[in-house]
Amino acid sequence: MHTSLMDITARPSIIFVHGEGAWLYDGAGRAYLDFIQGWAVNCLGHAAPPLVAAITAQAGKLINVSPAFYNQPMLDLAAALTEGAGLERIFFANSGAEANEGAIKLARKWGQLHRHGAFEIITMAHGFHGRTLATMSASGKDGWDQLFEPKVQGFPKVPFGDLAATEAAINPNTVAVMVEPVQGEAGVIDGGDAYMGGLRALTEAHGILLIADEIQTGMGRTGKMFACEHAAITPDIMTLGKGMGGGVPLAALLAREDVCCFEHGDQGGTFNGNPLMTAAGLAVWNELSRPGFLDHVMTAGDYLSQGLETLSARHGFGAVRGRGLLRALDLKADIAGTAAAAALEAGLLLNAPRPDSLRFMPALNVSHGEIDRMLDILDGVVS
Repeated sequence: MHTSLMDITARPSIIFVHGEGAWLYDGAGRAYLDFIQGWAVNCLGHAAPPLVAAITAQAGKLINVSPAFYNQPMLDLAAALTEGAGLERIFFANSGAEANEGAIKLARKWGQLHRHGAFEIITMAHGFHGRTLATMSASGKDGWDQLFEPKVQGFPKVPFGDLAATEAAINPNTVAVMVEPVQGEAGVIDGGDAYMGGLRALTEAHGILLIADEIQTGMGRTGKMFACEHAAITPDIMTLGKGMGGGVPLAALLAREDVCCFEHGDQGGTFNGNPLMTAAGLAVWNELSRPGFLDHVMTAGDYLSQGLETLSARHGFGAVRGRGLLRALDLKADIAGTAAAAALEAGLLLNAPRPDSLRFMPALNVSHGEIDRMLDILDGVVS
């Protein structure tokens, strides 16, 4: 299909026109079961009534004011998130990359003030933090090391999960360690509670900051509101995005009070904290905070994992990885792209983050019946 869009990815010719819950529909009325949900973005599914109601009501009142002024949804969401995360300050942004860029800037400013100009941030091999020049530099994604050179310096890489390598990389120029609790783009690799707890202890011992990139794992995706809660730790800086807006562009940078050292003019953004997006975010927060909601995520995640393990045993595949409703299946061969394409033909949206792995990111309110339907379609496809 020829369009005026820049050719930045291989898109199928399907044009989606509407969605409801776990389902998407194309112009011909064909239904597709969506287990991508905008890359873990539509945490309440498509056209979720609480989200639609919040956006509709807010659009009729106030859509945007300059971030130089307060608005009520911004203040309400800020209060909810800071209290929930146990971090005192928040800066709203439009995307996860923008939030991570802010985290990098904040850490470097803190290093100038409190660590004799230290600026290096230790990041992880195969990590993913976004597509700006700085966040690409911070990422350890395969093939990115030679793109758009020269990139931003100051991001030494260590193996994910290796505490000894992390400690060995710390030097007088080190200001922070930046990590995803679960590496999503790497194929849903879970660092584990002991690792995250070890990073917290290590950074505290060396007087440097711990930055948790919870763009994909935050907002209930792993069964806790924030993945760091599994290890009972609080980072110094946390970033949120994806599911935070339930489908609208919304992200956030949170930090401890004593880490917040931006001066006026250091940080900003035209649309940041606008009332339309923060009203949507507040609707998402209220749904995720309802009694029993996160319990359902844990239950559904276990059900999905068990189903994938059964399918894997039947077809000779490998391990099921992940937590909550962020899961991956190791296919033990480089057939994930082919499998995802065949699944699409069969009416199922799946993502292949690596050539040998399929990733599953359904809405957090997905039903057992919808999981069963996905497993049936996938079983037919791989057969």
